[in-house]
Amino acid sequence: MSTPQHFDLVVIGSGSGNSIADERFADLNIALFEEHSPFGGTCLNVGCIPTKMFVYAAEVAQTIRDSARYGIDASIDKVRWEDIVDRVFGRIDPISEGGKHYRENGSPNVTLYSSHATFVGPRTIDTGTGEIITADQVVVAAGSRPIIPPQVSNSGVPFHTNDDIMRLPALPKHLVILGSGYIAAEFAHVFGALGSEVSIIARKDNLLRGLDTDISDRFTELAQKYWNVHLNVGESTAIRCGDEVGVELRDGTRVLGDALLVAVGRESNGDRLGAEAGGIELDDGRIVVDEFGRTSAEGVFAIGDVSSQYQLKHVANHEARVVQHNLLQKTWDDTGKFKAFDHRFVPAAVFTHPQIAEVGLTEQQAHEAGHEITVKIQNYGDVAYGWAMEDREGFVKIIAEKKTGLILGAHVIGDHAPTVIQPLIQAMSFGLTAPEMARGQYWIHPGLPEVVENALLGLDV
Repeated sequence: MSTPQHFDLVVIGSGSGNSIADERFADLNIALFEEHSPFGGTCLNVGCIPTKMFVYAAEVAQTIRDSARYGIDASIDKVRWEDIVDRVFGRIDPISEGGKHYRENGSPNVTLYSSHATFVGPRTIDTGTGEIITADQVVVAAGSRPIIPPQVSNSGVPFHTNDDIMRLPALPKHLVILGSGYIAAEFAHVFGALGSEVSIIARKDNLLRGLDTDISDRFTELAQKYWNVHLNVGESTAIRCGDEVGVELRDGTRVLGDALLVAVGRESNGDRLGAEAGGIELDDGRIVVDEFGRTSAEGVFAIGDVSSQYQLKHVANHEARVVQHNLLQKTWDDTGKFKAFDHRFVPAAVFTHPQIAEVGLTEQQAHEAGHEITVKIQNYGDVAYGWAMEDREGFVKIIAEKKTGLILGAHVIGDHAPTVIQPLIQAMSFGLTAPEMARGQYWIHPGLPEVVENALLGLDV
């Protein structure tokens, strides 16, 4: 039996993991695994970036549909779905192809394996190509995959996930969405605004239930104005009737359309890697890591969706930078020069209609943590730019600790929510109190961020 090829570093996954092997690693012999095509990971190809490009087109369409409130009569003559798809992937696909080409032809110290990596021993990997390799260090950045409930996977009914829904050959007349989280909410907006009838099938009594209750309640209320929303239906079974697909609810109601999107969440790929053979501890399929990104197996780090509860690209990028630094220390037990993950104030956004953003604790979480809090909800319509927008739905909610004035959480629903919330993320990250944030700077008048200023001033601190 031949001696396994040995590498200084193995990286499993071409998303955020691909960014680790920069010029500082140029003198190392590196193996990079990406079993999926296209190259570049979830965010680039089937997640954050293409979805937001579709969302932007949907926002344009929604603005046209809402134009009458501003004294403008306008209508949409036609939605050129094929052109929208071409615009998105005409930008995305060359980036993916370029990244793969660079690793294959422009990185002489990197060997690219377009195959599935499986641990068969400590830092020992079956490449899926009939070869076994070993490494001094390994970074697992293998991402996540859509969850497919058995009542769908065992049904034989054709369905879509975020992996392929954006490449449909034609805009569906009626899209049935199984799920009530951020993926479901974003695609409901995209397809609804572009002209599809949309039906959302929610197992529980609210959409986006993981968010602050005030945000979830408001979004659920508004969603029912735009789409057919079926709440609190429990488990649903995928069905096909002739050319139509959809679900049958527990009360026997059938919701049918010409496409079914399964968007009930995503799960770590940690259970697909032979983790036990590699000495890597899992928790419900997710790789367990410490604050330095170390797994239970010496020399093996993990980042991103495969190990993180957040499933957010900006978190994966942060973790990649931390682990990149720690790899360069050439040690495992001596963590004195290591950097640690900072997950104190992780923001998130949902690019649905209206947009949503959050950071920190919800009001319920703040109470459960024992904080004495003050809460302020400020409507978009309370400030001049909100008047200009004719906004009657959006608001900013800030939760602060009464004693210190420190912001514990912020939640926004409304136009440009991910932008509006950013000053509050900064305040929390740098330890600014609500009064310091409100009065320590100018706020442009009349700008939408004044809704943040007024919310800060309204806190009882």
